[in-house]
Amino acid sequence: MGDRFVWPALFLLGCYHGLNPGMGWLFAVAIGFQERRTIAVVRAIVPLTIGHVLSVAIVVAIATFATVQFPHVAVHLAAAAILIGFGVYRLVRARHLRWVGMRVGFWGLVLWGFLMSSAHGAGLMLLPFVTAAHASAQGAMAMPMVSAVRGPYAIGWLMVAVHTLGYLLTTTGVALLVYTKVGVRFLRLAWLNLDLVWAIALIVTGLIALLT
Repeated sequence: MGDRFVWPALFLLGCYHGLNPGMGWLFAVAIGFQERRTIAVVRAIVPLTIGHVLSVAIVVAIATFATVQFPHVAVHLAAAAILIGFGVYRLVRARHLRWVGMRVGFWGLVLWGFLMSSAHGAGLMLLPFVTAAHASAQGAMAMPMVSAVRGPYAIGWLMVAVHTLGYLLTTTGVALLVYTKVGVRFLRLAWLNLDLVWAIALIVTGLIALLT
């Protein structure tokens, strides 16, 4: 994948996570309906996004450390194996975590966002990008926005930021649209199993990374 496609791909992956009802917006909409206020939807998205960032950042940090400490080939193959393995796991056992009650505070929502993002393997899809960045010259990508950035860890944090921006914008937009215009009844009529799509995407990405 060329450098010019990396950042749009990371952003679109964030958008995909934002579209998944199990990773934030459905919970935020439910809280909005419970409190009967639009601002409640927006307030809920903030801690959910923080939880998502923490989950993704931990994976990226571990992957970046591995790329610095171990041979690139070994890390690349390990990342591909993890993607394929987790994708298969999601296909076999696609269950959601259950929350006790809907009245949770700020940190409860952060924990929920972290657990759901971790359960979906949100950060795993960034593994090929991390290993590819380290393989390029001095871990730097040919884009003006990162010309001043040095070191694999800085690149990793920028990846998390771009990914999170896509997640935040999409989650907020979908949640507000559903709360103010659509309602949740449409889920009974037009339901797409995004978890299945995500599991397949993990496996396909892992196979591509393995072969390249």
